Amino acid sequence: MEITSEEKRQEQNYLDKTLVVIDKNISELGQELYDKEEKIREFKELIWDTRGDMDAAEMKTMMTSNDQEIQFAEMKASYFKKLFRIQGSPYFGSIIFQEEGQTNPLKIYIGITHVEEDTNHLVYDWRAPICSLFYDAEVGKATYEAPDGKISGEIKNKRQYKIENRKMIRIFDNSLNIDDEVLQEVLSTETNDKMKNIVNTIQQEQNQVIRNTENEIMIVQGIAGSGKTSVALHRIAFLLYKIENLTSNNILIFSPNKIFSEYISNVLPELGEDNTLQCTFDSFLESNILEFRHVEDFSKFIERHYKGENENENLIAYQQSDQVMKDLNHYVESLEKKATFTDDLFFEKQFYSKEDLNELLKRYQHFRLFERVPAVARKICDYWYEGKYGKEKRIASQLYKIFSIPRDYKKIYTDFYQSDYFEEGYHGKVDIQKIQKKMKNQLELPYEDACLFAYLKGKLEGFQYRGLIKQVVIDEAQDYNKLQYQIIKNIFQRSGFTILGDVNQTINPYYKYESLEELKEIFQLDSIYIELKKTYRSSEEIIDYTNKILGLQHIQAIRKKNNHPVIEKEVSKENLLDCITSDLERMKKTSKSIAIITKTDKEANYLFEQLKDTVPDISLLESKTKKFNRDLVVIPSYIAKGLEFDSVIIYTSKENPYTEKEKYLYYVSCTRAQHELVIYNQKINS
Repeated sequence: MEITSEEKRQEQNYLDKTLVVIDKNISELGQELYDKEEKIREFKELIWDTRGDMDAAEMKTMMTSNDQEIQFAEMKASYFKKLFRIQGSPYFGSIIFQEEGQTNPLKIYIGITHVEEDTNHLVYDWRAPICSLFYDAEVGKATYEAPDGKISGEIKNKRQYKIENRKMIRIFDNSLNIDDEVLQEVLSTETNDKMKNIVNTIQQEQNQVIRNTENEIMIVQGIAGSGKTSVALHRIAFLLYKIENLTSNNILIFSPNKIFSEYISNVLPELGEDNTLQCTFDSFLESNILEFRHVEDFSKFIERHYKGENENENLIAYQQSDQVMKDLNHYVESLEKKATFTDDLFFEKQFYSKEDLNELLKRYQHFRLFERVPAVARKICDYWYEGKYGKEKRIASQLYKIFSIPRDYKKIYTDFYQSDYFEEGYHGKVDIQKIQKKMKNQLELPYEDACLFAYLKGKLEGFQYRGLIKQVVIDEAQDYNKLQYQIIKNIFQRSGFTILGDVNQTINPYYKYESLEELKEIFQLDSIYIELKKTYRSSEEIIDYTNKILGLQHIQAIRKKNNHPVIEKEVSKENLLDCITSDLERMKKTSKSIAIITKTDKEANYLFEQLKDTVPDISLLESKTKKFNRDLVVIPSYIAKGLEFDSVIIYTSKENPYTEKEKYLYYVSCTRAQHELVIYNQKINS
């Protein structure tokens, strides 16, 4: 909706005023921070020079005062960086809201961070309660949740702005939710090497996830391109704003791979927040399994399957199943029941009989098996040494020597495959000598074994509780089985969880959820399941094509048609390079980012080697890649998930098309495309 010349003049005046205030605040904060840095430096010198003249109480008082100064300076510095970041574009939207019972309506300008002049709010932080109206409500009657309760009133106007380099480019009113002009403009732009924030185009269904603080556990099923990862990152920014004393160091993101971690690394800084802790599940396993030098990563685990390198696919399927968790639980219970001390304890002329030790052991039956021995050692230390625990570890070491279950996790793991519980659950044969050899000599533990090994260790000695982490975000949630979730839940016992995924993008060939709502049975208390059904990534033409791969009908495309039909080609190896080169030259004219997505890493390496001399700007993305340029890449399908590109070429050789069993992997590959999709040697129903 067009606005009048007078309104444009008023808006320009407001922008000019806001920019003046931002400049003034940046200048004053900069000087204040410089002065505080000098003051803190001088204070440290004073402490050093007078350290011999002060008693402990005086020193503690002065150090506390210094710590408070530093903390205050850090807060100022954080706000300084936020102001510096928004000085070219201080806000993106506004609403006029008239609260019930109030005479004068309030005009709220909304930006990434707040801007104040004295006590007057010139710009509100997008995370402020009243700003939820901008995302959730249309012009008319509306309510929002304030700290003091629900506030009702009426939205008189919603307005959006495009401000670049301190200049007002465009202003328009929007009576509906923000899913038309600004959103379409954002969707039509080319992609970059890094994911961008979506703070000015957050949709109502996305905002429902971002601002939820009522539920400790959020499970989000979102179709390809629904903005799951963006939503997760904006939710983190919101929680940092909303929850007192929560910092970025209290939040952990489980990412699918290092490429993805690099891809999302700009979003939180753009929102004025520090990046959080990040890891992949396999790197997490590696930090907890010290019995092996390395743990295989998830991408290699998937590669083995698609290369046909696994000798016993049925065993791996069992190792990834829900059944194996039940069998391991029963196996551990059997070890706990038969665990005893087999001899008397002699320690520094002290004696404790086997009978007394086993009687003592019974007191700690509620402990994990290998937590019981240290508990017994502590009790003995209490009895012999009156609570002086300096000898506790040595006593525990002696107790382990006479404990009927050796603390040898490799042997315990191997013995599981010779137990009745394995035979009852698996119904197949295994080569136990190969398992023993793998446990004894192999430097890298296969991924499927590592998951079970970590779970077994946790069941026997307790999971290493990470109390510093208060919020956990799990992306690509469909690729974790329930055993993995049990590990995560036990380690982060008091954390909130945001779990996001899409069952239609499963790339683990051994495990498939019917619905992520199944995870509620693991996390149980205070959990909510939400679905995101709109896709913002791909054009209607691409969505129509990808829907047919899985027979989907409910996916709603928001991006408008772009008149690029999906092209299917049959190409021989003799003509392959000419065809790809021709397609790349055409795509480069309209696309900033292009990906050639292969089914396997072998195909990716082959194409890269064939193209690198004639297409010098091409690069190969692998599971270990950390930094990359998305202008033109070759990438295997199972590493491409979570990424998006303007144009995509899907390549498989005629001899190795995607099969019906691999349709989810094919779906993942095709849904990486935003504007244009070309497919070689593959048809939907081939």
